Amino acid sequence: MIPETSIPQTIEIRGDRFVPYLPVHRLQRRISELAAEISRDAHEQTPIFICVLNGAFMFFADLVRQIDVDCEVDFLKLSSYGERKISSGEVELIKDLNCEVEGRHIFLVEDIVDTGNSIDFMKKWIGKKNPASIKIVTLLHKPTNTKISNELDYVGFEIPPRFVIGFGLDYAQKARNLPAIYILDGNGSSNNA
Repeated sequence: MIPETSIPQTIEIRGDRFVPYLPVHRLQRRISELAAEISRDAHEQTPIFICVLNGAFMFFADLVRQIDVDCEVDFLKLSSYGERKISSGEVELIKDLNCEVEGRHIFLVEDIVDTGNSIDFMKKWIGKKNPASIKIVTLLHKPTNTKISNELDYVGFEIPPRFVIGFGLDYAQKARNLPAIYILDGNGSSNNA
């Protein structure tokens, strides 16, 4: 694990200042708790864990390594941001699945649920393929920003309506590699996804 002392105290991107919000030890502890809960719930299944690229890749890797049931993995990619801090509201599928989901138990793993547009899109799109079930796993949720409500089965952290980066989440493709999560300093209220 990365020592907390090696984590930068501030990050600046495009003139915006970000400060530490969720340190490495809190992220890893919560991911372990989620993995244990999911493993209990999926103990008689062979689920498919689907990572929503690019933002969920770090969370997904840490989570799936701790799942103790047989499972498969796959990836899909959406676009709704581009270079902005605020979602366009338009969701587009960029990378399709390679697996067959009909009759399978699906765990859709997302980095953050903000407005709910992306989750709504994916749930409907995967639902047309007739899976046995779809469970939503998200590391972060901004409940005050959610406009389209879908049941979130596993939530790592509920956070305020401020822009966050790090641990896979980016700002114009920067900061994904940070091992902790940083939040926009001050009263910035820009959305993530």
